[in-house]
Amino acid sequence: MAIHDFTSQRLYVAHPLAGGARVTCTPEQASYLRTVLRLGDGADLLIFNGRDGEWRARLEASGKRGAVLDVQELVREQTGGPDIDYIFAPLKRSRLDYMVQKATELGVARIVPVITRHTIAERVNLDRMRANVVEAAEQCGVLRVPDVAEPVKLAALLAQWPFGRRLIFCDEAAAQQSPVATLADLKPGPVAVLIGPEGGFSPDEREMILAHPEAIALSLGPRIMRADTAAVAALALVNAVLGDWH
Repeated sequence: MAIHDFTSQRLYVAHPLAGGARVTCTPEQASYLRTVLRLGDGADLLIFNGRDGEWRARLEASGKRGAVLDVQELVREQTGGPDIDYIFAPLKRSRLDYMVQKATELGVARIVPVITRHTIAERVNLDRMRANVVEAAEQCGVLRVPDVAEPVKLAALLAQWPFGRRLIFCDEAAAQQSPVATLADLKPGPVAVLIGPEGGFSPDEREMILAHPEAIALSLGPRIMRADTAAVAALALVNAVLGDWH
């Protein structure tokens, strides 16, 4: 099987996928395929649902505006990815979109918005966040689609933290200034990356995180980064040392 077909249009669907299945498109999907992309009857495309691999499907018109996908053959088996949760204080709209898209591309398993004292976003639009996850997966050949969790307050997050999942906390004041040296001391396994808000964690929040038995402070080097840049840097480092890049 090919590693990835970059020439075919990809579409995420919620339905179970198997050879011979027929998937009825949502009105939005049908409009996108038939009106925006101008695909006609018999057009081939790739579809995936994050569970059953990637399949080649054939587009069929259904009435004036509807569309059905006739599932033809398996193109790629479903793959997993690193057991990395991405936990972050939400940002304002465009930068939040970017951060969620990049986390998806970098292969995280779950995306968790956390509310801190200095969180600046007025509210968390989970539907928009999930749409960005799907769009990033469609565009970048990703098969695993991260779960997007409900927002949670920092104290509640720490109180219910699962045993055995390391909490890598991006901290500019970490005693060890080499992030690679910090990560090299850890064994692969379940992990989470926690990125704070633009204003940073408050002193009592930082103390609460560092007191947690699973917390590991990680420096990102000598420069101060914006939260969205820090997210990409931290996830790349964790993937390279503890994830599926090594």
